[in-house]
Amino acid sequence: MRMYVILAVLVVLLLVVLAVLGVFAAQVARARGEARKREAVAARLEAVVKQAAQEHQDRSAHAKASSALTTVLPAIKLGEQQPRRVA
Repeated sequence: MRMYVILAVLVVLLLVVLAVLGVFAAQVARARGEARKREAVAARLEAVVKQAAQEHQDRSAHAKASSALTTVLPAIKLGEQQPRRVA
């Protein structure tokens, strides 16, 4: 009789250990999934930042080139003169 009680206790203990391991495995799997998602978001964010930096650099270069062009070829100022009318 005593052996059956010990066997029952061992079975219950084994079930508890398996349940705890199952919960732990589920948490590990969820954490890995979240880590993969974070890595994917970080990669996309890095690509967006790189693209934005390139666009900013392009805009700055374009503005500098435009500024250099207007210093060489200043805009025509009409002043008090009216534009000519061609009939």
